[in-house]
Amino acid sequence: MKMNINDNKTKLTIYLDGSTITSIPSFYKQINEQLMQEEDWQLGESLDALDDVLYGGYGKWKDYDLLEIVWKDIAVSERALGIDATKAYYEAKLGAGSAYNQDFVKEKLKQLEEGTGQTYFEIVMEIIESHRDRVRLTKKS
Repeated sequence: MKMNINDNKTKLTIYLDGSTITSIPSFYKQINEQLMQEEDWQLGESLDALDDVLYGGYGKWKDYDLLEIVWKDIAVSERALGIDATKAYYEAKLGAGSAYNQDFVKEKLKQLEEGTGQTYFEIVMEIIESHRDRVRLTKKS
């Protein structure tokens, strides 16, 4: 929905249903459904891709100045994108022939096991927060 706000900037509001975000793939499915339906490509399951799309200029958001993300049932998503999902995410990057920095991935796994590492959900929150000049998150329980 397009709205004018007080300084003639336009705002797009999207809605994420946390009750259906039960995995990393389901998170990107909703992001793609909400932002990328006008594009002939979709975001991959990549934190870098999420960061890139939040700069704007792509998909449904390309014609707006501000993005509001209303995330309903966010606690469900927080649990689903927690330690177990994050561990599986990093473990999938390990192994012979992997293009990922193995030492970096191992360190991230070690931090998770020690209780000092960020979960996937926490990384997503950090990425959204890094765009706070143009992206607002409204958390709904």
